[in-house]
Amino acid sequence: MQSNNLQKLREKSPLIHNITNIVVANYTANGLLSLGCSPIMSNAIEEMDEIPAMCQALVINIGTLTSQTVKSMLKAGKSANKNNVPVVLDPVGVGATTFRQETVKTLLNEIKFDLIRGNTGELAHLAQANWKSKGVDAGSGEADLSQIVKDVALKYDCIVSMSGEIDYISDGTKVAKIYNGTALFPKITGSGCLLSAVCGAFLTLEGNNFDLTLSACTSYAIAGEIVQKNLSNTQTGQFYIGLLDSLAKLDDKTVEEYAKISFE
Repeated sequence: MQSNNLQKLREKSPLIHNITNIVVANYTANGLLSLGCSPIMSNAIEEMDEIPAMCQALVINIGTLTSQTVKSMLKAGKSANKNNVPVVLDPVGVGATTFRQETVKTLLNEIKFDLIRGNTGELAHLAQANWKSKGVDAGSGEADLSQIVKDVALKYDCIVSMSGEIDYISDGTKVAKIYNGTALFPKITGSGCLLSAVCGAFLTLEGNNFDLTLSACTSYAIAGEIVQKNLSNTQTGQFYIGLLDSLAKLDDKTVEEYAKISFE
């Protein structure tokens, strides 16, 4: 993969607005800082006109919903749309409860998203595919994963990214598959949530959203893969910290060297 997106991201240092869950807010902020970005974590409805307008991207994560944060998400999303700011949705555990399902339905109806990023279970729910989820975990099933990302991308007219053993990205027509990564990602809290924020940061760069999302997800997968090389599968705490260090050190040349991608 040839690009200079990591260099451009660090030069731009975009301000990324995150309405995220209480479990991952600190890790997400530190991950963005590792990449040279500036995070702001706010869900106060009183700020939701001003903050999206001053930021370069908005990332909405439904991990720990409350009725009040839903109102903030809607207001922020509409403000971001008005100001042509890219918006990312991370529908954490969307199939787990009626509240989450209704919230995501409302968000998708009232906000134009540039990217939906989630795990297999979450995106299978949005595609109404045959899949069995477990809470906020990916779950299991027999559905065609390429078809799921294509269906969701077409349904909501946006880029879709699915994280898993293989990552899938689609614009509704083509599908990219990323074979980089590590089995340690699902063993720490917040790895997917941070990836959504990283994708939001990359969407602030010049280029089309498919290519920028592919660049973001590949870079992130490689950062994790590099850390895992020196760890056992039980060293989850070391991986948690090491991922931040790896993101800070990662450069475009390394991404080009490690990237394993195919297209359908």
